[in-house]
Order: sequence, then C-alpha cells, then structure tokens
Amino acid sequence: MNSFVKADTEAPVSFGPFIFYRQQRLVTRDGEPLALGGRALDILQVLLENAGHFVSKQALIARVWPDSVVEEINLRVHIAALRRAFGDAADGFRYILNHPRQGYCFAVPVDADLEQPVERHNLPARLSPVIGRDKVLGRLLSAVPRQRLTTVTGPGGVGKTAVVLRVAELLLEHFDDGAWFVDLSVISDRSQVTAQVARTLGLERGVLSQQLKSCRMLLVLDGGDHLLDACRDLALALGASAPQVSLLFSSREPLNLPDESVVELSGLTVASALEPEHQILACPAVQLLIDQVAARQQGFKPNDRELATIAQLCQRLDGLPLALELAAAQVGVLGVAGVLEQLDYGLSLLSHGRRTAVARHRSLEAMLDWSFERLSDDEQTAFQRLAVFDGLFTLKAAMAVISCAELDAGQLPGLLSRLASQSLVMVEQCVDGVRFHLLHTTRAYALEKLHRSGQWAVFSQRHALQEAWEIGRSRPQPPSQFLQQRAGLL
Repeated sequence: MNSFVKADTEAPVSFGPFIFYRQQRLVTRDGEPLALGGRALDILQVLLENAGHFVSKQALIARVWPDSVVEEINLRVHIAALRRAFGDAADGFRYILNHPRQGYCFAVPVDADLEQPVERHNLPARLSPVIGRDKVLGRLLSAVPRQRLTTVTGPGGVGKTAVVLRVAELLLEHFDDGAWFVDLSVISDRSQVTAQVARTLGLERGVLSQQLKSCRMLLVLDGGDHLLDACRDLALALGASAPQVSLLFSSREPLNLPDESVVELSGLTVASALEPEHQILACPAVQLLIDQVAARQQGFKPNDRELATIAQLCQRLDGLPLALELAAAQVGVLGVAGVLEQLDYGLSLLSHGRRTAVARHRSLEAMLDWSFERLSDDEQTAFQRLAVFDGLFTLKAAMAVISCAELDAGQLPGLLSRLASQSLVMVEQCVDGVRFHLLHTTRAYALEKLHRSGQWAVFSQRHALQEAWEIGRSRPQPPSQFLQQRAGLL
C-alpha cells in the first residue's frame, strides 16, 4: 500500500490560477495558500455554488451569518477581501461582479472536475499561528520519527492541536505514506476509535494493524482525552504489528505506556508589565495577542500604556493561545484595558469563539467544560473547592481546607494526582517540596462553579483560617490565640 485517499474527499474547484479546497477551507494560487478569513471563504463557497448566476445580498447574508443580524457593510468588506486576494481585473479576469439590485455573481468559468494527484495527507488548515514554540517543535521533530508513540500534553487551550499539526506539516516528506489527522472528538464510543482511523484513511473493513503492517506513516490522533483506554489499545496493536507507523497523540494527559515519549506544553512565555518595552514586545504571548488584534484592526500598534496592560492581560490569561485569541476579538469594542477589567467578572467575555473551530475550541468555557464534565463527582467537588487557593498550596493545606464528611482527607492525594494528570492542577517542584496551583483561567472557571454550589463562603473562611494558622506558626504568640483573633475578624 503506497497511498491513502479519504473516502469522503470532495473534488476541489478551480478558477483561473486558483484552486478552492472546500473541506480544508483553503484557496491556493500556484500551490501557495492565500490569506483569507472564515467569512470570506463562506461567501466564496456560496458564490461558487451559484457560479454564473447572481446571488442577492440578503441570501448571502442569510447563508454566511445565519444566527446574527449584520449590516450590508460586513458583506462588502469580505467581498473586497476576496477581490484583493484574486487581483480582480489585474490579470484580465473579473472574478466577482455586482449589481445594485441583483447582488453578486462569480463570473469566471469554474472547473470542478480536476484530475487530482493522490493526496498524502488530510491535514486541515491551522486556525492559529504557532508562535514561541521553537524549542518544543525542535524536540518533537527529533523525537516523532524515532518513536512509535509521542504524546503532547498540557491544559486546554494551550495550543496542542496547532503544535501537532505544525509538526505533521514539517514531517510530511519524512513519511512515505504521508501524515493523517484523525479527529477523535467527534466520537464518544471507545469501540469506534479504530473505525474512525480506518475511515480517515479510506480503508475497507479489516484488521487495521495488519492493513498498515508495511506502511510508513504518521497518524495524528487529536481530541481523544475521553477515549484513553481505546487509544492505548490502538497504540499497542500498531506497535506490535505496524512498527513503521508513528503515532502523535495530543491530550490533557498521557497514555502512560512504557515506550511513550511525553512532551508537556505550557502557556506562552509572559512578561511583567514593569519590564522594558523591548522585552515586553519580545514576549511570545504579547506577540500573539498583538498579531490577533492587528488582524482585526489594521494598523493596530499599542502605545506604552496599552503595552503594559497587554502584558498584564497575557499574565491573567496564563499565556494560553486560545484565551489570547478570544480576548483579542474583544479589544476592538472594549479596548485592551476594558478587556482586562472585564476578566474580573469571570470568563463570559471569552465566550465568542471561532465558528470554524471544533465545539470545544469555540470558547474558553467550552474548553474547560470538556474537561470538567469528564471528572468523577469527587474530582469535580475537589476541583471546585481548590479554587479558594489563589496561589501555591501544599497537599497538607488542601487536606486541611477542602476535606469534609463527604470528601475524606484520605481521598485527596489521589484526587489531586488525578486532577494534575489532566492538567487542571499544575505541579511545581520547589526547594521545600511539591507545590500545586491552578492557572488563573482555570481558577476563574472553578470559582464560578464553587459560587453556584453555594459553598464559597464556607471554604473561603476555612482557607482564611488555614492561612492564619500558617502565619501564626511563625509568630511568638500561641497559634490558638492568633487563630481566635483572626476568626473574630472574619
């Protein structure tokens, strides 16, 4: 077997020197991709479906913005972007015609019957740029071809999917049978994991590991956090029967297999607002946020005050690329300072995500819901209560504050370990021992859950008393006396 073709691949559409790949949401000219936004691609798709005929402005708006009320100016902006990208009239072609009453018409002949070379990949276009990941990419580019299984772990929104896609793009020529992206988030039954891989490769029924026995390929498994057992079985079967198949798995937690190489992905580097301007601008998190704002506001360049606020915003959002992109979308309306201020009221501001992203990536809350809903009842309870800690804490402190009759202190080491393995609690090795903490974004989510449960007052008071006890231990007066004084102030 030398090549694979997705069974459901749609033929691309060509017009002039351009080719439109609908499933990949990509337009190329002479093999080079064009920079077009999601709305512009949606409009192009409708125009190509009706090539040679006028489509009314109202019909275009209804197709492209089905759930929103928008002005006609929005449509004109994206039509103008398409015309610029095509060099409308510059090469003798008028691609998009307009009529005051009839709307818009795609006027160039369209060919949907291209003879296509066999594809060696199905990698979707990345929705996010990969910034500040040079060291991680270098490590992965070295490890993936030499390992049967490499797992990229990290908290939700940290950019795992973007990183593994970039690695697959860069390693495409290394694998004779290509690189294939398998989205596991669309299935819920563990028995369907192997079938999903087979469908992606366009394979008929059979034993997958035997069918891939002589293949040299890269399989990118994404969104399989909820199917870990099935992914382990798949990795073991392929490792035994298809040794030249490399697996690149992205997940909040590793598969914990003996030959697994694990690469942990953390948030982009953030800068202090007190650092010099050139150091703030060199910070990857700041670069990403500014790039995302500039993509929406042409010519955006922050002044000194805005730059310091951007640094604070990046810290509040833990350098998470998804959070930074969602925040950037609000800067045009609220300004940088306004976005930072609104974060004091929770994560609702970051709820307007990209329509083209998978459901769990459309908002920060959806991303965290994806993790929270897969926790056991005890894990959910512990996770919410840990939100009372606004900085580093020890296992002993957690046991003192959040344990109760329903959540025995003896359970907490195991629960904390489980939350840490899913990247919901972060672990730090300090000089005086292990410490834990929640990311700012994760804590904001957990706090809202704790408030809704009606238990915030109880556990915040217990946390205050525990802190008082710790402070009292370093004071000359008896701890009990100090605790009583503190309790009287609560």
